[in-house]
Amino acid sequence: MRSRPSPPARSPRRPPARRPPAQTSWEPVANWYRGHLREEDSLLRSVVYPQTLRMLGPCSGERVLDVACGEGSFAELLARADAIVTGIDASPALIRQAEQKRIPHATFHVADARQFTLPGAPYAAAVCLLALQNIDPMAGMFRATAAALRPGAPLVVVMNHPCFRIPRQSSWGWEEQRQLQYRRIDRYLAPLRVPIQAHPGARPGVTTVSFHRPLSQIVAAGAAAGFTIHALEEWTSNRASDSGPRARAENRARMEIPMFLAFRAVRAA
Repeated sequence: MRSRPSPPARSPRRPPARRPPAQTSWEPVANWYRGHLREEDSLLRSVVYPQTLRMLGPCSGERVLDVACGEGSFAELLARADAIVTGIDASPALIRQAEQKRIPHATFHVADARQFTLPGAPYAAAVCLLALQNIDPMAGMFRATAAALRPGAPLVVVMNHPCFRIPRQSSWGWEEQRQLQYRRIDRYLAPLRVPIQAHPGARPGVTTVSFHRPLSQIVAAGAAAGFTIHALEEWTSNRASDSGPRARAENRARMEIPMFLAFRAVRAA
């Protein structure tokens, strides 16, 4: 087992001034996001987090970068796996929430995922979970992360599946004759910028932005930054319908139509 390097010393002086949030930051919905993560049935905790840890592989004693880390939930799991974590996010409110967790061997910085430099580089691995669809241009995230990683280091990216979960352009449908639930896709190849309401009905003016890109553009952006995809997985929901006339069809559709796309890319040596 590797000896753990000491975490960066904290300065007793006042912390550096926070940068203003980036244009696509989740700063306006930071409190809503914290409450969302507390839901017991969250797919983040039951599907995304454990599958990402498995895909990332052992990280004991290694420096791991969490890009667009939010309020630090996944960083906390990385720390429990004995990693030394650095998290960045464009939202000062989310970074404050992450710091309030007082996660051992984890430090957090307000930084734009599209252009950042950090102490402690190069890192042994990086993750970007369910954030790529909120970053524009996404090429900046790949370039900045590649610069922060050592040669041969992995980056695990998880996103809402760009083929099946396109904001306002995909939905579930029901075919009565065949008793079949299906997924309808209205648009796919065209890149889209879609405002998403964080509080539907209650505060319609509070929104985040989701950027849809086809899979070919995502792969091309990573390749241009020097990443090669070594593994790609598609994850389904683990929820189940246990009653109702459509339960069987709903469960079959959940097992056939993935919710998340994940890939493990390696920075060129």
